[in-house]
Amino acid sequence: MRNIPAATPVLDLEFVRQQFPALAGPWTFFDNAGGSQILGRVVERIREFLLTSNVQVGASYAVSALATQRLEAARQAMAAFIHAAHPEEVVLGSSTTQLLGNLALAMGPTLPPHSEIIVTNCDHEANIGAWVRLREHGVTVKFWEVDPETLELRLEDLDSLMTARTRLVCFTHASNVLGTINPVAAITRFVHERGAQVCVDGVAYAPHRAIDVQAWDVDYYVFSFYKVYGPHQALLYGKRDHLLHLANLNHFFIGEQTVPYKLQPGNINFELTYGLAGILEYFTELASILDSGAPLTPHHGVVRAYDAMARHEELLAHALLDYLSHKPKVRVLGYPQADGARRLPTISFVVEQRDSARVPGYIDQFQIGIRYGDFYARRLIEALGLVAQNGVIRVSMVHYNTLAEVYRLLEHLDAVL
Repeated sequence: MRNIPAATPVLDLEFVRQQFPALAGPWTFFDNAGGSQILGRVVERIREFLLTSNVQVGASYAVSALATQRLEAARQAMAAFIHAAHPEEVVLGSSTTQLLGNLALAMGPTLPPHSEIIVTNCDHEANIGAWVRLREHGVTVKFWEVDPETLELRLEDLDSLMTARTRLVCFTHASNVLGTINPVAAITRFVHERGAQVCVDGVAYAPHRAIDVQAWDVDYYVFSFYKVYGPHQALLYGKRDHLLHLANLNHFFIGEQTVPYKLQPGNINFELTYGLAGILEYFTELASILDSGAPLTPHHGVVRAYDAMARHEELLAHALLDYLSHKPKVRVLGYPQADGARRLPTISFVVEQRDSARVPGYIDQFQIGIRYGDFYARRLIEALGLVAQNGVIRVSMVHYNTLAEVYRLLEHLDAVL
């Protein structure tokens, strides 16, 4: 048995784990980048909406007024969560893939002839395929590739791709395979100085760090709530002026100025949207516990909670990375240290001359969930030459995981690595 090192607690893990009913079961969840466990309070809100206000919004009768108020409050909560300037900058939908597809569809008619869009080869396909499809409409799509040695995106490589025709640069805040954090504010500033906009995929980043769309000055930012302790729903942020300029995807009689509704064809899922408010409530309560009830603005509470989560996650990442670094046949992808400013606790690795499928298949029997594959970052896995190896093995941790869980995983990895 490994000795778990003493560490000063930065989170009340007893409180944290009590908020996620699934954690009371026998399984240890280390596939969180594929989908986190859901907060009990989110489920309670979904149930509450369905049982007490499951009607169409916008009518004059009291139950409809209640439903309308609940949805507006939830949108305002999500605007506070990401620090948007206006609630109408929050576009909701079924998934990040769907929202990015809709964004590309709405942006296509507004692009001048011979426009250029830049994507990376390390993103989830959601932030690549939607833009590649615009080639059918005359858009030129270029690829910003990671450095083959460091596996990082370099601004000098981006500079060589940008021209006066570049309209949009699409990149990930953190790769769901590499875990390395990209400097969003610096990249955004670089792109804006050259006259283009950015679209950032924050799916892998959002479960671990606070989002501040105003501070970063991003034009578009998207992520999925089912990886941020909520239901299967997603959020697209867009600066209000940009959203107003996009084509209407809704019915012809919906006004071009009606944001975000013109970008939400068929409307949103009411009960899941109301459930989202439980996420902000959780972060606010966690921040209050950390600061002994000191009053904080909603977004400052989010930042405070995420800061503590990041410090705890750094301990988890250090334990796993330190272990893997001493395995001679193991190669870790992405930034090799557990520095929370540089990487997330989403850790992918390969074993020399070993099919990646073999490791999770062995670990399954111990009721520990890890995963292998390309994780829809197929272009990156192809560039790394790992397709024949069944991609990578990925252990993705979040703040509700414990050091004890990590060390239990390491004990079983010993037998297969």
